[in-house]
This record gives sequence, structure tokens and C-alpha cells, in this order.
Amino acid sequence: MKIGNVEIKNNIALAPMAGVTDLPYRILCKEMGCGLLYTEMVSAKAILYKNKNTEPLLETNESENPIAVQLFGSDPEIMGNMARKLCEERTFDIIDINMGCPVPKIVNNHEGSALMKNPKLVEEILTNIVSKVDRPVTIKIRKGFDEQNVNAVEIAKVAESCGVSAIAVHGRTREQYYSGNADYKVIADVKRNVSIPVIGNGDIRGIEDAKRIYEETGCDGIMIGRAARGNPWIFRDIADYFEKGVINELPDRQEVKKMILRHAGLLIKYKGEYTGIREMRKHVAWYTTGMPHSSNIRNMVNQTESYDELAELIEKFI
Repeated sequence: MKIGNVEIKNNIALAPMAGVTDLPYRILCKEMGCGLLYTEMVSAKAILYKNKNTEPLLETNESENPIAVQLFGSDPEIMGNMARKLCEERTFDIIDINMGCPVPKIVNNHEGSALMKNPKLVEEILTNIVSKVDRPVTIKIRKGFDEQNVNAVEIAKVAESCGVSAIAVHGRTREQYYSGNADYKVIADVKRNVSIPVIGNGDIRGIEDAKRIYEETGCDGIMIGRAARGNPWIFRDIADYFEKGVINELPDRQEVKKMILRHAGLLIKYKGEYTGIREMRKHVAWYTTGMPHSSNIRNMVNQTESYDELAELIEKFI
């Protein structure tokens, strides 16, 4: 898959997820074969006002390329200027615009998925950004804001006319959040109506889901979100199946232990032990989902304060 002038090794992307797809986790996903990484979503206004919490979200490692930075906002001028600033000061390969976040505080500020209610504003934002950057611009959208306003195709056509290089479509409305099933028909509709790459997103939990979304939509690539939490192996497994016809064994306990400790080590390296261990707690919950006594493991991990404590606990109970 090629997005603008950026070659993607394979057609599998890691979805941007706030509080999940930070630098340490992206490194693991890349090592496991993910073709395209995305940062957590970053506020254009926060970059403008030099919010100190934004800097860690923009930190990257040269091993990550190609990587997209995902911006959110609703002011065309600010969005364009901050996208240009990122191109001038950072090494991101792609500028992605969030038009799918369903969280109330984002939507109530007319950002994220709220933009889908205003195609004219979408056009203004994308025109401004594309005119100011020398990197491919992409967008991530939903099926629509609600079932009465399913307009993914309309927004996709607007985006293409503005010079956008690719579109990721989550087959749910904002109203659904993550409930129900993703509608692959709307992704197929978008694919039929634009000539730029379309990336399908929603309910891709493994090889069979990946096969189904490709078959039902004709999409050019797939984007994996929640199913990748605690499971970076999903990128290796899907890539190996499509590239080599290989179906891998599930990771055994030793592999899971090793991944947890590597993840914790990276979090500590980039964020320090105090923050790193606390952020690792939720990841351990995802890594151990479905294991015997996983609730006990989570409870104990939530009390850990250091890498050594975590390592001892993981060695003993996993």
C-alpha cells in the first residue's frame, strides 16, 4: 500500500488510541510487524499553546517509520498552522486528522466525530492543512454521527477533492461508540466512491476477521484498535497469514511474560519508573485477559510500585 509518496511495508495499521498507542507500545507493535503506526490523538490547540502534556505524545523513535501523527481540532487556521509546524519540526511521515473520536468532551467542542456533521467545515480544515504541508494528509472517520446521518461517503468525497491521500473508516456511528457490530457495507461504499486508499477499521480481532473485511469491502488496508491491546502479536499473525500462508501458534506463557516485562521496561525507559509502572497496570490487565486467576493477578499488579516487584509477580503467577 502507498499513501501519497509513503510506502507502507504491509497493509496493517495500528489505530490511534488515547492512553494506549504511546511510544513504548508502538515500538512493540512495529517489532511484531505492524506496517503503519499512529500516535495517540494530539490537540492542535495544545500544540499552539505549548501544553506540556503534549510533548510526550509527539515523541517518536526512528525505528517507527512510517508513522502518522493524529491531530484533532476544529479551527481550520490552527489545524493548518500546527500541521505545518509538525512537518517543519518533526519527522512524521503522514498527518492524520481525527474525525471519529466519540468522547463527549471532544464532541461537545465540535471536534472528533462532531466534524462529520459539518462537511463544509471538513472541507475548510482539509483544504487549509493540505495547502500548508509537504506530507500526505489522511483522515479517520466513522460511518456517520448517528444512523440518521450516515455520510461517510460524502465526507470521503470531500476529503479526496481536498487532496487527502487516504481514508480510514470505522464502520460504526458516533452514537454507537464501540457497541454493536461494525458495518462493513459502509466501508465498501466508501471504497467504491473514491480512488484513494481506504483502510477498514472495526471488529478485526484476528485472521478470519481480516479476511472478511477485505472480502466484503475491497479495502486497501486494515486498521486494528482494541484487539491489539495486550496482543501486539496480532500484527505478526495477520501479516504472516497473508504474506506466507502461515497460521501461528498463540503465544505461550513465556512469550507473554517476556512481552509484559519488555513493555514495562520501555515504559520505564521513556517515562520513568513511577509513571511507567502505574501505566503498565492497565496493560497487564489486557495481557492477562482470559488467563486463570487473571483478576487476582490484576489486583496484585495494581499494588506494585517498581519493576522488580512487577517482575517477581509476573514470574510467580503467569
